[in-house]
Amino acid sequence: MLVFSCKEEAKAPISDIGKDTVETIEEVIDSVITEVVEVPIKKSTKQLKEELTSNGYKVFDFVDKKTKDTILMQQYFMAFLKKGPIRGQNEEESAELQELHLEHLTKMYDLGYADISGPFGDDSEIRGVTIYNVPTLKIADSLANSDPMVKAGRLQIEIHPWWAAKGFPLR
Repeated sequence: MLVFSCKEEAKAPISDIGKDTVETIEEVIDSVITEVVEVPIKKSTKQLKEELTSNGYKVFDFVDKKTKDTILMQQYFMAFLKKGPIRGQNEEESAELQELHLEHLTKMYDLGYADISGPFGDDSEIRGVTIYNVPTLKIADSLANSDPMVKAGRLQIEIHPWWAAKGFPLR
């Protein structure tokens, strides 16, 4: 299983996708096109930094001492989902809330607002985490608090700014 820590393409409205965002690669065998594949054109770090900054994201450059590579760091928001004060729902209500909770998290991921979500494997006060890829704490807080589990009081949110290298996968 491979999970990436960012999902840049999900936030671009369909209308913004033009000729400069994809490259067409054709495989030609004996003058017959056998396959046409559209490959996203990779943005330079400078272009990505300018785009993120113009959209209100906080970023900074980090120079890796070993490789001398410049790595673009971006601020994300890590939302901890903690046990809420209202936990007395019956089994049926809990199951319905869980289904709505998962639908909410899927929607956040599909829209490009959340990059990764998941529960913790113990029964502590902190039940899970979601990393929001949005420019401000206010937006992350609003999205996290729109979760049906939070609205019902079964979970509550604690959010912290978190920095990560842009585009690096989890290992």
